[in-house]
Amino acid sequence: MKAALLSRSFWRGAAGLLFLLALWEIFARSELFTQALTPPLTSIAKVAWRITLDGSLPQNAAYTLARVLIGLSLACLVGIPIGMLMGRFRAAERFFLPLVSVFMPIPSLAWVPLFILWFGIGDVTTLLVVGYAATFPVIYNTWTGVRAVNPLWVRSALSMGAGQRQLFRSVVLPGASPYVFTGVRLAFGRAWIAVIGGEMLANPAAGLGRAIFDAREFLDSEVMLASIIAIGVVGLGFERVVFQSIENRTIARWGMVSAAGAR
Repeated sequence: MKAALLSRSFWRGAAGLLFLLALWEIFARSELFTQALTPPLTSIAKVAWRITLDGSLPQNAAYTLARVLIGLSLACLVGIPIGMLMGRFRAAERFFLPLVSVFMPIPSLAWVPLFILWFGIGDVTTLLVVGYAATFPVIYNTWTGVRAVNPLWVRSALSMGAGQRQLFRSVVLPGASPYVFTGVRLAFGRAWIAVIGGEMLANPAAGLGRAIFDAREFLDSEVMLASIIAIGVVGLGFERVVFQSIENRTIARWGMVSAAGAR
């Protein structure tokens, strides 16, 4: 039964993708724009295969993914503790919430020119932009998750003699985990947006954003579209393989998915 549901979900997703590809092919061959600007799928596939074989596409994808993961790690190292403090202590909430409310709406790319002045062009600026973009979803969702922990669980643990450390490890962290995990997933999406913009503006040595920007200079739309597709493929693969595996091994095993849905 589960296999049938997974198969049905896969084919529904595949049908939507095939429909989108068909629309692009029709549009590309309609000659509303020259095919130099809107190449057909066969041309994109040939260029994608060529830059895959010569190693440039995998190298750029690896550099971009590495920046995303480093920036996301920095965001978790900063955002999860701050969100936990905000959720557990009213003083921390009063201190950090105004800062989060002010900085979260500011687009991460707005900081790029200033970061370039401070740190120069290259990886440092790009990583800071990615970390900035990813931090606030982690903070906000962690804070929300801690506040959403069932007070009955907390009172029950305290009545049975649990200390603060055990309360945090056995009640607060598992209870907040679905929200924390959602925050990390949202941060991953924002990190991808930030890293592509950062690579275009901060001019690091390699990356998919840099490849798209360089291809624009030569009107090489096939390379641009192949790089854009690579962004989607890597992001989808990471979401389906890594995040789904982590979710199954943690919050799904703890039973917190159903508990979060029941509240």
